[in-house]
Amino acid sequence: MKEEQLKQLNKIRSMTEEVNQLENEYWTSFSNFGVWQFWLDTLLLIVPLIVLFILIDKNKMLLLGFFGLNYHVWFSYATSIAVSLGLWEYPYQIAPFLPGFSFSASLIPVCFMLLYQWTLIHKKDIYLYAVILSAIIAFVLEPIMVKLHLLHMFKGVNYVHLFLLFVALFIVSKLITNLFLWLQEKETK
Repeated sequence: MKEEQLKQLNKIRSMTEEVNQLENEYWTSFSNFGVWQFWLDTLLLIVPLIVLFILIDKNKMLLLGFFGLNYHVWFSYATSIAVSLGLWEYPYQIAPFLPGFSFSASLIPVCFMLLYQWTLIHKKDIYLYAVILSAIIAFVLEPIMVKLHLLHMFKGVNYVHLFLLFVALFIVSKLITNLFLWLQEKETK
């Protein structure tokens, strides 16, 4: 490895450690167990999982879980990228190293999982209803989050961008789920 490359890597690591230290200090001072936002964030993580546990169709649990995990993973990646690019931030977090965790790990994926289950039961067009759910999340839930300072957006990011993100993440997750269903069906024939 060249000396200049090693120097750059050391600088990046050092600055990353410094940022992590600042994030820990911020969390300890402003986003800890003593603020109501922490407890709201915790509820937004736990309550959807309890609701899912109660309502999930046990016969379709693996399918719904696979789809939900897909959505969670893609949403977590998108959140991580957006936060590191300075497009948005979550001023209150369950832990300093998990920005937006209650939303990406629980609330939003569970909403889409329950929607998927509902469309299967009622034989409805999941794509249409996913667009409607994405609109509700982007244009109703997200403005409430902004009003409560649970989310701040920067660099021109707006609710339309979030709507398109939710739709895109749904489509990717559904296509991957469909691919695995197709592969499973092909293998069993």
